[in-house]
Amino acid sequence: MGKKSKRGSGPRPGSDRAERVAARKERQAAAAAPRRPFAGLAAECDLVAMRAFVSSATARLTLLEAGPPEPELTSVVPDDDPGPSVQNDGVRNHVSVATVLPGAVGAMVRDGKGAREGFAGLQIDPEPGDITGEFAAAIEWAAHAKAGEPYRGTATNTTLAELIDVGAPLDITVHEDFSWWYAPGAPLDAGVQEMLNRAADTILPTARMTAKSGLGAPWWVNAGDRAHLRWVRPEDEDAVMTALARLHAAGRLTLGEGSRFAGSFRTHGLLVPVFDLDVAKQAEHWYDGLDQFDAWLVAAMADTAELTAEQRRSRAGIRTRQVTLRV
Repeated sequence: MGKKSKRGSGPRPGSDRAERVAARKERQAAAAAPRRPFAGLAAECDLVAMRAFVSSATARLTLLEAGPPEPELTSVVPDDDPGPSVQNDGVRNHVSVATVLPGAVGAMVRDGKGAREGFAGLQIDPEPGDITGEFAAAIEWAAHAKAGEPYRGTATNTTLAELIDVGAPLDITVHEDFSWWYAPGAPLDAGVQEMLNRAADTILPTARMTAKSGLGAPWWVNAGDRAHLRWVRPEDEDAVMTALARLHAAGRLTLGEGSRFAGSFRTHGLLVPVFDLDVAKQAEHWYDGLDQFDAWLVAAMADTAELTAEQRRSRAGIRTRQVTLRV
């Protein structure tokens, strides 16, 4: 009997060959992907999260063009019937960034309180070849279109830096449903309400957490059988990966008891560490662990020493389990 061939068995996990293979795949994926589409924006990490994995969320954008005045507060009782928007000619709409819009279109405009509300969607179909340009075009259109006017896609030479305040963070509202697609108090027929109910059933309980350092965008989600924390990091991917390897070797790749490092994924040019969490503990429980891990990670990124053999094995193992989501 001949010897069993080892061809096709693949590199042994933790070996130098495994690390070289994982690094080659990483380089190939990076070469095929566009550059960071939201680089240079203070809200980069949140925009990436809203585009990659957050279900229902919105945030008002700070546009450079002067906008409509905010409505005066005349009552402490919420007004669910804003009525038709009243704007002077030439005054732009309010514009918010949104995770996904009806039909996964790029933009829409509806009536709002005193002024029309425009939305620029991030999760759109079909996928644009130029994410940055499509987002800029959607913002520009949403700022000036009429309520109910269909968005058919448009080209623009205007950059994001010419449209919005690049230094402004996002004040994100996480929604439990998609009722914000329609103006408050708008009459909805049974078919539309049923569609909204079905869409709401797909949303998982989600919270945007904030580390004391303010770095990146940590998002907690309850997936039913377990919870997860996905932390979109703003630093260079290789620097984060190397720091994760140092922490793994030191036994510090954790958010505390009840947490487990699940791996990481690349998206939009950024690295996102992922932790599985005890589903019985809500997002608020994890703030101490979040800040401790953040401090360890930042310190590890400042370490310029050569990786030890154990740390290299840790990096190879983390890279082997890494995946690349939409870019």
